[in-house]
Amino acid sequence: MFRQLKNCHNVEDLRLLAKQRLPGPIFHYIDGAADDEVTYRRNTSAFDDCDLVPNVLAGVEHIDMSVTVMGQKLAMPVFCSPTALQRLFHHDGERAVAKAAEKFGTMFGVSALGTVTLKEIGEIISTPKLFQFYFHKDRGLNDAMVERAQEAGFNALALTVDTITGGNRERDLHTGFTSPPRLTLKSLLSFATHPAWAANYFFRDKFELAELKDFVQKGSNVAVSVGDYFAEMLDQSMSWADAEALRAKWGGPFCLKGVMSVSDALKAVDIGADAIMVSNHGGRQLDGSRSPFDQISEISDAVGGKLDIILDGGVRRGSHVLKAIAAGATACSGGRMYLYSLAAAGQPGVEKALGNLKSEIERDMKLLGVKSISEIDRSMVRYR
Repeated sequence: MFRQLKNCHNVEDLRLLAKQRLPGPIFHYIDGAADDEVTYRRNTSAFDDCDLVPNVLAGVEHIDMSVTVMGQKLAMPVFCSPTALQRLFHHDGERAVAKAAEKFGTMFGVSALGTVTLKEIGEIISTPKLFQFYFHKDRGLNDAMVERAQEAGFNALALTVDTITGGNRERDLHTGFTSPPRLTLKSLLSFATHPAWAANYFFRDKFELAELKDFVQKGSNVAVSVGDYFAEMLDQSMSWADAEALRAKWGGPFCLKGVMSVSDALKAVDIGADAIMVSNHGGRQLDGSRSPFDQISEISDAVGGKLDIILDGGVRRGSHVLKAIAAGATACSGGRMYLYSLAAAGQPGVEKALGNLKSEIERDMKLLGVKSISEIDRSMVRYR
């Protein structure tokens, strides 16, 4: 069935359009996760175990869905989580996502494994920007990334803490996915059956990891899997002391991405973090771990009000966002929900994804009987 963007009314529609337009190895890199992908599926299905309890006659003609995250005012309570390798999915990559996020007044997270420079992102949008920091063995590289993010006017920095080694992403092993794509008979056949993608990849600007290419060859000039990159290039000795030192060096709003336990959330407060992203890296690291939504309530009970709590992962519907906020989240973020749309249609695709979510949030807030995000609380949810 041939799909068109105008007929994509939800994330699954956009996923199927992305599958139609991408070579197999590229699609399965977005779509896949670790081991048996149990945690990946649970990230979304966890929301099904929770019911919303609406109120009525609440005078909901005018809705305010804005939130403040790490000191940044967002026009909607969900933002684009940082994700790697975006110009593999569409030739505009981070440029398309940045402009779409700006149009909807929300934050754009940029990965250290991004394919457009931080400087360029800083020049093309004025809305809030988050830089996702990977702690490399090369301390000179670490210092350079912090300085470049500061110079580009990024508003916040998120240290990713759940990639101390690479997850077992078996779909990538089956397809042979690497960055950049390794040219084999099998991959060339897949590229040939997706000529529009292949033309954009081979005849536009050379693919590279924009902030890393001056320091490491892997990922830009030497093909490597993402899992192997994490295992070989990132510093497995990273500690809470390192996180605290990075927060001091950054000097602005600071977040830990990948916190899943109450004890770690409390430590995040102790080192002065402004936010945590409750995340299991989209199920791409430790399969069998809990879903972010399963952990929000107990983490909120422990540290709510002391820092911002962002649910990262599994969000597919506006009702998921409202359930997360009712459970204690400040806001939500997601990667696949916009990566499918980026792959499907570039900037118009990301705008479609964000527009769908915004419409769902507005409609569901009215049906829930609330005029602003601040009115949503634990009394509006029940767990099965």
